[in-house]
Amino acid sequence: MRLTEFWQRMYAVFGEAYAHSYARDHVIAELGGRTVEQALAEGEDAKDVWRAVCRTVEVPHHLH
Repeated sequence: MRLTEFWQRMYAVFGEAYAHSYARDHVIAELGGRTVEQALAEGEDAKDVWRAVCRTVEVPHHLH
């Protein structure tokens, strides 16, 4: 998954304003206690990060 697709999905779920706030502030245990931004910055695959987000919050199935 490309980062552009990742962010499009984040915007679809959280809205453009909140998506970046969520990515910056919400720690996800499945990502090793890191935020979305930290995981991506440290080279975690965007698809794996997206899957972790999906398991953490209710994401509409068509966006999985």
